[in-house]
Amino acid sequence: MTTTVAVIGLGAMGLPMATRLAERFEVRGFDIAAERVALAAEKGIATPSSAADAVAGADAVLVAVRTGAQLNELLFGESGLAPHLAAGSAVILTSTVGTDGIGAIAERLAEFGAELVDAPLSGGPVRAGEGDLLIVVGASAAALQTARPVLEQLASTLSIVGDKPGDGQALKTVNQLLCGVHIAAAAEALALADALGLDREKTLDALTAGAANSFMLANRGPRSLQAYDADGAEVLSRLDIFVKDLGIVGDAARRAHLSTPVAAAAEQLFLLGEAQGLGALDDSAVIRVVAPERLS
Repeated sequence: MTTTVAVIGLGAMGLPMATRLAERFEVRGFDIAAERVALAAEKGIATPSSAADAVAGADAVLVAVRTGAQLNELLFGESGLAPHLAAGSAVILTSTVGTDGIGAIAERLAEFGAELVDAPLSGGPVRAGEGDLLIVVGASAAALQTARPVLEQLASTLSIVGDKPGDGQALKTVNQLLCGVHIAAAAEALALADALGLDREKTLDALTAGAANSFMLANRGPRSLQAYDADGAEVLSRLDIFVKDLGIVGDAARRAHLSTPVAAAAEQLFLLGEAQGLGALDDSAVIRVVAPERLS
């Protein structure tokens, strides 16, 4: 039997995920932006005229939104999708929205006969198109059974971290603490190398070859070196995404009565970047907060 997957949100992550899924499943895509819908159609993805039509009869509905409020509106708002979901379908939440309210959303979905699969992911658009994502999942056994083939098509690492929605968000919150701190640290290190008169390309090569290396240094470092170019680095992950994600980290830490001073310091750098008009740039542009101009 062919699995039908609806992808709601065809942005930087949604479109490559839809394209990857279309290699194996029947995929329908929807986005409120006409240009994103056109791009999906060019890639051979079916594009119904409404989100309701996209999810009707779908076995799995993959959702890529930005916040919990957007998720609530998408599912239960005036034109919400919940009444149009097929009984027994799995709504796969791929976004990082935090744990707040996730349990309540799952309970409301259950009233419509659908189950929430909490599956925030990490890896970026290129890896999404290659099925090379890290996906952490919190879901019931029944919901996971429905969603697993879809998740396995997208993930090179699929980690089941809990049996209820919210568990995936919790682990992704921890993940984003490290990612945000590592990006900020990479920016500071490369800015310091520049201030000391070092060649930043050679510095980056040396650092990534030793114990100081991290995924974010190796991945964001080259883009940080492009941050001062006229067009900047290609936008693969917007700076203001980490304003949101480190805000989620801070909220979670406060609820847990846990001090996270390093994450808080990193958050301030991203907030300053957003205030300086860098929010829509690649997150590697945070180096321009540390050092507004190249020093050498």
